Amino acid sequence: MAARGPLPNGPVHPRPLIALLDGRDCFVEMPILKDVATVAFCDAQSTQEIHEKVLNEANGALLYHHITLSRDDLKKFKSLRIIVRLGTGVDNIDIKAAGELGIAVCNVPGYGVEEIADSTMCLILNLYRRTFWLANMIRDGKKIAGPEALREAAGGSARIRGDTLGIVGLGRIGTAVALRAKVFGFNIVFYDPYLQDGIEKAFGITRVYTLQDLLFQSDCVTLHCSLNEHNHHLINEYTIKHMRPGAFLINTARGGLVDESALATALKDGRIRAAGLDVHESEPFSLLASPLKDCPNVICTPHSAFYSDQSINEVREMAASEMRRAVVGRIPESLRNCVNKEYFSSAASEGVNGGRHPRYQLPLGTQVLTAASIHTSSDSSHPSAAHSAHCDSGYHLSRADNISIH
Repeated sequence: MAARGPLPNGPVHPRPLIALLDGRDCFVEMPILKDVATVAFCDAQSTQEIHEKVLNEANGALLYHHITLSRDDLKKFKSLRIIVRLGTGVDNIDIKAAGELGIAVCNVPGYGVEEIADSTMCLILNLYRRTFWLANMIRDGKKIAGPEALREAAGGSARIRGDTLGIVGLGRIGTAVALRAKVFGFNIVFYDPYLQDGIEKAFGITRVYTLQDLLFQSDCVTLHCSLNEHNHHLINEYTIKHMRPGAFLINTARGGLVDESALATALKDGRIRAAGLDVHESEPFSLLASPLKDCPNVICTPHSAFYSDQSINEVREMAASEMRRAVVGRIPESLRNCVNKEYFSSAASEGVNGGRHPRYQLPLGTQVLTAASIHTSSDSSHPSAAHSAHCDSGYHLSRADNISIH
């Protein structure tokens, strides 16, 4: 496959266009990028909703997890050189195809660690202490008087101290969960085939070397690994049979790690006592359309474990800073968190004549978009009206916009 080679040295190129594909504003990114790039936002859910100007001219793309970029989607971008995912997981991007097309893919692995770890502990505590269900009983008007009524309402509540928490994936978030869970009295075991020996001694926890051993030993299992072609449906009908009867399951990592149909069956049969899920196989999540809809012993939240007012700004600032390094530096050498170098560097570092190019850099220079070049409708305040604005929040470019660009 022909890769997009590095841009040749020569005359000053137009100012690069950076697009936030599935966001509704750029007010966090603008202060970081506005002196070196033009920034636009698309508010799209698929590449079909992205304006032609972005598809043709964008050199960089920022995106959350709301939009998927397959090989065919990536081919629609004619000038793209770098994608920065506002988050950790990159399973919504075909990183191999991106590399072969000369597009670097980066993520932001350092954000939201505390929020996701705290949310994980919140779900664990709710499952053990049944706080969610008890609070809903009161909200629904149920009166609980006397020990028999309390036993009926709170039946299944469990003591935490002395139970074993099994952590699949001891990365940043898994480690943060382990440190928090120890304080509550959990015995911690973990499974992570990618870590070197000895890490368990540093944290004073127990390591197992197979998933089956972890499932067999754990009273509660929590998932903190990335999603890839090797671990899709890691929790399935077969692996559920290796879990302790009546164990709890938590997933704040990626929805594709859990076969929700198999989980629903296990929840109804009591094989799994209860589950807490922040991520789902199909997102945005609808419980009514899920195999879990008839399961009373599950807590579902809308992929929000990462969110806090602080973390959402933090991830946007970190992603914009990575994009800035791409604009003013070299790709991939200047990038801090490039995840597809093994696919990207060999293809994209070829020069225009087949030789190795000394650098691969986004073009700097004059601005492509000006306030006069984008015509807006007369009613830009209405959310459905065509609108574009030249301000610190960036340009809005969507396929639905009725604009002309010169």
